[in-house]
Amino acid sequence: MSIQWFPGHMTAARKHATDAMKSIDVVVEVLDARLPEASSNPMIHAIRTHRNRPCLKLLNKADLADPDVTAAWLKFFNSQPNTKAVAISARKPGDAGRIQSLAQSLAPHRDDNLKPLRVIIMGIPNVGKSTLMNALVKKKVAATGDEPAITKSIQRIHLNPRLTLYDTPGLMWPKIEHESDGLMLAASHAIGRNAIIDEEVATFLGNLLQARYPQMLAARYGCTADMDGVAVIEHIAARRGYRIKGGAPDLEKAAFTLLQDYRDGLIGRVSLETPETRAQMLAEEKAAKAAAAAENSGET
Repeated sequence: MSIQWFPGHMTAARKHATDAMKSIDVVVEVLDARLPEASSNPMIHAIRTHRNRPCLKLLNKADLADPDVTAAWLKFFNSQPNTKAVAISARKPGDAGRIQSLAQSLAPHRDDNLKPLRVIIMGIPNVGKSTLMNALVKKKVAATGDEPAITKSIQRIHLNPRLTLYDTPGLMWPKIEHESDGLMLAASHAIGRNAIIDEEVATFLGNLLQARYPQMLAARYGCTADMDGVAVIEHIAARRGYRIKGGAPDLEKAAFTLLQDYRDGLIGRVSLETPETRAQMLAEEKAAKAAAAAENSGET
């Protein structure tokens, strides 16, 4: 299943973010710690590097991610130029309180009371930007919820004499290049449900969890090691007694249960990608494209 989701308001939001970047000192990009690269919008990278703006990458929802994998991602991002990465949970006020000093370290020329540090908060939908904004301001200034793309316009907040925040809507990009990225984003609820089929996304998630965290599926649902993603969904339906009219298993409900349990952290602390699996996926896709190009060249 190829997943694409780019609501109309995001075109305007992208233009506004590009215009705002002219007066920004630091970009704060909020990522999902469970899928840091898949949840990193390439448009944000293009916009900020065009203006040569430093980036503070926040691996949010770190309390839901595998801590060992998160440590590997922090090492990966912190090796990149003009970049600093930290793991946070935006729901913890203490974590939000670190943001100003971390952003300040990336813009030392703004370390005085003459002009405020100007920070723009960016990221894809449903990674916790609005929760972070509310924690920073210590009151509700941004709408939050369990559906992606709630925020639809940029707002500017003078937090204190030394810090001005710009909050942006969640930005997707027009074409998701890697199929597995779309599935990881869908599993993590960064994409609206009207663009996905729960059973297909849950099958992908079941296969991934069986490959990397089989003990967690066993503990939560009683799954056995020989089950693939489809069997995991069927097993959940049978174990929970999910039935549709006529007595057939309600696979749609079972699929949604698996997805929601993952999103809520009820399965355990899991990460859907690591730096190594990311590199492997990219290498395999490159090899497949090269092979296809060679085959097409031979045919012509």
